[in-house]
This record gives sequence, structure tokens and C-alpha cells, in this order.
Amino acid sequence: MNFTVLIPARLASTRLPNKPLADLGGAPMVVRVAQRVLTGATLAKAIRVVVAADNAAIISACQAHGIEAVLTRTDHPSGSDRLAEACHLLGLADDEIVVNVQGDEPLIDPSLVAAVANLLINQPVASMSTAAHAIHHAAELNNPNVVKVVLDAQGLALYFSRAPIPYWRDQPVPAKAGACQLPSPAPLRHIGIYGYRVGFLRQFPTLAQAPIEITESLEQLRALWHGHRIAVHVTEHAPGPGVDTPEDLERVRRLFSS
Repeated sequence: MNFTVLIPARLASTRLPNKPLADLGGAPMVVRVAQRVLTGATLAKAIRVVVAADNAAIISACQAHGIEAVLTRTDHPSGSDRLAEACHLLGLADDEIVVNVQGDEPLIDPSLVAAVANLLINQPVASMSTAAHAIHHAAELNNPNVVKVVLDAQGLALYFSRAPIPYWRDQPVPAKAGACQLPSPAPLRHIGIYGYRVGFLRQFPTLAQAPIEITESLEQLRALWHGHRIAVHVTEHAPGPGVDTPEDLERVRRLFSS
């Protein structure tokens, strides 16, 4: 199976300026993300990895480390718009598959990338794919910054929410609970990695925003609201930490140095 990994990289960041170029063990973070995906043993011969950047400095940094990159516009309102432009610049056909790996996930599991891509082969009804893992702590279930997802019998998403779903009617989980019993099977935490059919990705930015998308501030709800299906791979492993703040960056730097 051939697919393309697209890594959107935007230089401006309110919490961590110049984040894609932050040094991790002698290379920019966005380069480390691309290298990690490329060196995955199961993926090395199966994928093309391209950074979709909004600044020439990112392009230069990628080229200096042998990473393919394309320069996209600076005024895209969302990451999906940037990905759609990258598909156009790369001449990808509508029936091809791309996987969106965030440029601030230098510890991404390469096997997760392959699993998300495979879903679109195995689930022809789906326009998108993503991933999730089990929640085992009440604090995560009740945290609105932790996005939850519920699935149907075919592993397709029914809904994504910041609320604790599914709601356990007969034994509600206390809002500030410590160690306590959770529903079985365990609720699922959404992981922010996405696979797309290129034809759908080109269409997605043109779809009207959904009321539920605006309420929850979750872009993937636009796809569901317009009748598209999202296949979900459930992994046993939580993803490695991403980088959103200077504190996150220092933590990941320590992991790299060790």
C-alpha cells in the first residue's frame, strides 16, 4: 500500500514561537517528526513524507536534512486547507491516501501512521480515518481538553465530544474523582492523527461549518455532520507527548537526550 504522509508546519505560534524549527538533538523538530516516520521499520518503503510549510525558513531546514517540503500559502484558516493545497502542489490523484501527522509530534509511533492509512483500504465507506486509545482515569474522562469518541459496530465514529461520552447512566463518574471504576468497555480518547482520501480532502475546506463543530470546536465533526464516515483505529498505546509549550519542549528534549 502506497500513501503520502503530510506534515503541516506553521512558523507562527502564540505559545511557542518558531516551533517547527526548535532544536531537538541537533535537528529542527519538524525534521525529527519526518525522520521518525521515515525510519519506521514497517513503513520505510511504503510512504512518501512531505512537510507542507508556510515559510521559506522551514523549507530550507528540511532540505538541509534531506526532507521533502513544499511551500504553501500563509493565510490558510486551518490545517486541512494547507493539506489540500499540498495535495494540489504534489499532483496527488483523488483516489490516493494521505495521512496528516502534526509537526509537533516528534515521538509519534510510525506503526500508528500505517494503521491509520490501512483503515481507508479496509473501510471503503470511510472518507477519513483516525485513532483512539482507552481511557483509564476519571480525570481524563472529565477533562474537556481530552476529546472522546464513540464507535459503531464497524469501528466507525458515531460522535466526537469534549464531554464524557458515553455517559454511564447507572454509575456516573464523579467530576473530581480520583481512582474509581469506569464503564466497560473503557471510553476512548481520540488521538489527533488523520488519514484522508485525497478527493475528500480537496472537498473538505469547501464544506460549510457544522453547528456541532462550532459548539465543540472540533473540526472532524464537520465531516460527520455532512454524512461522511470516519474509521477509527483503536491502539493499546497512548501516543508520546506532543510539543505545545516551552515546558513540553524541554520535556521532549530530555527524552531525546536520554
